[in-house]
Amino acid sequence: MTETLTDRDRAKADRRDALLEAAAHLFAERGYAGVTLEDLGAAVGVRGPAVYRHFPGKAAVLAAVLRDASAGLLEGGRATVARAADEASALHDLISFHVDFALANADVIRVQDRELASLPDADAHEVRRLQREYVELWVGVLARLRPDRAEPELRIRAHAAFGLINSTPHSARAHGRRPADDVVRRILEDMAWSSLAS
Repeated sequence: MTETLTDRDRAKADRRDALLEAAAHLFAERGYAGVTLEDLGAAVGVRGPAVYRHFPGKAAVLAAVLRDASAGLLEGGRATVARAADEASALHDLISFHVDFALANADVIRVQDRELASLPDADAHEVRRLQREYVELWVGVLARLRPDRAEPELRIRAHAAFGLINSTPHSARAHGRRPADDVVRRILEDMAWSSLAS
């Protein structure tokens, strides 16, 4: 009996993940206003009303896409820093971690850029809180690596690095002939390191 419930829970979690992946793609492609719950359901092979088993409405889907991404970045960033042998390694590994996220989640980044204002206030506040904590994680590493620099400057540098990393996978894809991921990854990591470690 317990195994059946576990299987059911796993299947429900898998369906939720599939809905969020489809939502990120559809919201990025058509915009939040251009997607219906029926579209979301069809993208994962269920009828629109079945989406309500996972989310109370379309706004909750958008909130989950952005909240899960922000929470994942924060959790992954903390784990990355905790594993690092020293501050230079922590910064290098954070850059690699964020580049991996950007390359794998271009749709989520596009949704974040275009649709954050579509979130209800409480959800937008939570997403921004998670994002601020992620920024401060980077600022903490940078401050320990470069104690001669003021935190406001380090915060600007962190935001600039995010802008660099987050924009390139999308812009490279948008212009057709995108280089291989390993080439893009190397370029982004080199540029981000140069901008942050100098």
